[in-house]
Amino acid sequence: MQPETRKFLYDVCQACEGVLEFTEGKTLEDYKAELLLRSGVERQLMIIGEALSQAEKIDSNVSKTISNIRQIVNLRNVIIHGYSTVENETIWGILQEHVPKLHEQVKILLGQ
Repeated sequence: MQPETRKFLYDVCQACEGVLEFTEGKTLEDYKAELLLRSGVERQLMIIGEALSQAEKIDSNVSKTISNIRQIVNLRNVIIHGYSTVENETIWGILQEHVPKLHEQVKILLGQ
């Protein structure tokens, strides 16, 4: 793995850990009520999407090893460009179902 790819995947790993830390013990209702929490989570999701986009440009194998990479990058674009359409329930569902899986996939890649 190229050093630049590893750096981007490390950024993804760190951002996933941030999201998991921010949301530990929180509920959807907490997420809806706390602007700071939503802002922090959305920032980390933007980092994840951008880092995966850059890693994919450097190493096409990244898209073969990380499931849903296009959807993750597209989420980053929605958060940035379509921020008014972002639904809290959708983001919360992503946090609960997809971020832990992505975190595990990236940790495995970094361990190689």
